[in-house]
Amino acid sequence: MPAKFYNENATELSQQYLSKSFDQVHQSWRHFLPSIIANPNARILDIGAGSGRDAKHIAQLAAKTHGDENNSQVFAVEPAKLLAELGVQQTTGLKVKWLTDSLPALSTITKQEVSFDLILLSAVWMHIPLSDRARSMRKLANLLKPGGKLVISLRHSSGSEQAEQERKERKMHTVCADELKRLASDVGLFTKLATEKENDILGRDHVTWQTVVLQLPDDGTGAFPFIRHVAMNDGKSATHKLALLRVLLRIADGHPGAVLRRESGVGGDRVILPVGLVALYWCHQYKDLIDDHKLYQTPNKNLNMGFMKPDGWHKLTKLKSSDYRIGNLFSGDDAIALHKTLSAAVNNIKTMPCRYIKLPNSDNTVFEVASKTVKAKDSIFLDLQTLEQWGEFSLPESTWLAFNRYACWIEPVLVSEWVKTMASYAGNSQYKSPENQYKLHQALNWEEPKRTTVEVRKRFEQLQEHFSNKEPKQEQIRCVWSEKSLNQSYEIDHSLPFSRWPNNDLWNLLPTDSTVNNQKSDRLPTEHKLKQAKERIQHWWQVAWLNEPSASESSTSLLRTAPSASLTNNHKRFFAEANIALPGLSSDNSSVDDLFEALVMQRGRLKEMQQLREW
Repeated sequence: MPAKFYNENATELSQQYLSKSFDQVHQSWRHFLPSIIANPNARILDIGAGSGRDAKHIAQLAAKTHGDENNSQVFAVEPAKLLAELGVQQTTGLKVKWLTDSLPALSTITKQEVSFDLILLSAVWMHIPLSDRARSMRKLANLLKPGGKLVISLRHSSGSEQAEQERKERKMHTVCADELKRLASDVGLFTKLATEKENDILGRDHVTWQTVVLQLPDDGTGAFPFIRHVAMNDGKSATHKLALLRVLLRIADGHPGAVLRRESGVGGDRVILPVGLVALYWCHQYKDLIDDHKLYQTPNKNLNMGFMKPDGWHKLTKLKSSDYRIGNLFSGDDAIALHKTLSAAVNNIKTMPCRYIKLPNSDNTVFEVASKTVKAKDSIFLDLQTLEQWGEFSLPESTWLAFNRYACWIEPVLVSEWVKTMASYAGNSQYKSPENQYKLHQALNWEEPKRTTVEVRKRFEQLQEHFSNKEPKQEQIRCVWSEKSLNQSYEIDHSLPFSRWPNNDLWNLLPTDSTVNNQKSDRLPTEHKLKQAKERIQHWWQVAWLNEPSASESSTSLLRTAPSASLTNNHKRFFAEANIALPGLSSDNSSVDDLFEALVMQRGRLKEMQQLREW
């Protein structure tokens, strides 16, 4: 986008844009809008939002349609800063989030990990060079929900002197509806509407317009057939392939903040993750299966797998799978052993499943690892920066998005196939009969949900005792949802329900009144209720994890983990967990306001992806 021209002429252009109404400009496709806005949780993306005319209209329509039940959100993207500032003024008080971004990368909006019911590009496509259009269309298709619509208006110019001058000033390129429809078809979109050329409503003789409405019929990427092929049809000399798919699904579902960046490749855009995180989750899921349940993961009667080395894995047998988690600190011999274990896991992932998982009827591998040698040290804190040391893991963006959006449907398929695969191995012959396979399902449980809750309960009780001993006595912790006193009874609530999104991070665990907690149950708090509780939630975060401990507290360790793996200060762990679990946060974020905004964003993602009941 030629931001320079639009910044220099922001006031004049804003007046021009606002001189015509949304209905005048978009009369050809506006009949699609009511059915989109009928969803109270609709997500709309306005790219090239200008001075906010369209974003304002859509946000007002949603507010009028749903009133207090309105959970819709409009994302307005505008690369011209001065024009966007005028747009912010236009949309004050409405559910419009302004972002600075542009095609083809859309890197900022992509980090939000949100998919959209409607994407609008009004007078934008002619700014995109021909060389960037295929990538732009892939990016837009990846941002659509199944059934979501993409509306693009095409500006056609005559060959007049005035038209040529505008093309140079605004850096515009020739557009073609047939080219646009072909690009859309290549990424699985179909054409819902394509108008004839229409006169310019501002009366410019040298300008005509066309509108094309595209729609995503399903996931549109081929990701589902690929995942199904690997899970159900691909040969399995070991459980490596299933393990890798489940690891990636768990990261996509639980750690949207783990994406280091996105890159454009020959076969489409790719997502880049720290391969150390993939290795950490690899160890997590194999830990209990092999060490505790003694389940064979290959057809041979040998429990040992390639990444289980004497100086690494076998020195950590006292640990549990839950110790392989973000926010833990290992020291001494355990740290050295963990370094070596992660290095061995990275190598195993690179040489086994990544080498052999290929697209159907193709020799092209799907996943790539660019690994680095890491020297073992006697201290390792598990956060994103540490896990980046082992290098990078790359996968197609379409596969990442399928895992990200549909984890709750994909995971049961992976677990079921893993159970069948294990039951077929000679070493697991006692589980061959279907009635015994429930034990294999139990062994594949991912989390231990009570572990962190116990820690947080202990922290709450320490703080209550601390505050009660102060003079004058003051109670500083109340129910985050109701503001009730917690002197009598309390519970530790998962703000985002654990049964729907298993997360035991410190930021997600909040003190609540027992009665209120029972009322909430496993429902998702509405956006309004979450925002109402913002001050109390942030107060809990601050006093529990982020403030420096007092002298009376510092003599006692507030949190314990596995032997030789006690945590560093609470502040470091708190943000390490949050920055990798929530979308749109940087790995070095230390702002509770940014964290809360990301929490609201994740709430919307869960509502959108899983259609959870709200509270």
